[in-house]
Amino acid sequence: MSNHALTTLADALRSRRAEVGTRWRRLSAGDQAVLVLAHLRKGEAYTELAAEYGIGTTTVFRYITEAIEGLAALAPSLQKAMAVIVAKAFVILDGTLLCIARVGMGSGRDRPPTTRANTSVTE
Repeated sequence: MSNHALTTLADALRSRRAEVGTRWRRLSAGDQAVLVLAHLRKGEAYTELAAEYGIGTTTVFRYITEAIEGLAALAPSLQKAMAVIVAKAFVILDGTLLCIARVGMGSGRDRPPTTRANTSVTE
C-alpha cells in the first residue's frame, strides 16, 4: 500500500473524529487507516483484524464503515468526474486513468485498428 493512501485516509479519519467530537478511540487514526487498508487491499477477515489489533469484530466493522464513508466524502461528484472523463482520451471504468500517447495520431497515419465486423461502418 502506498504512503499517500495511508496518509490520505488517516487525515480523513482525523478530520472526521474532530468533526464528530470523539473523545477517544482504541486505535489511533493511523492504525485505523492501516487496518482498513489491510481489509480493502488484502481482504483480511474481521476476526483476523480484531485479533491482530486487540479489538472486537464489531469495532472492526465500525472502523471500516467509518473509513469507507470518509473516502466516499473525498470522492468527486458525478458531474466533476464526468468533466474529467470528457477531457481524457481514454478511461477505464474501474477508476484507472491511463495516459496513452500514440505516435502519429496528429498526422492521421495512426488510425485505430478495425476488424472485419466493423470495416463497413468505418469506411
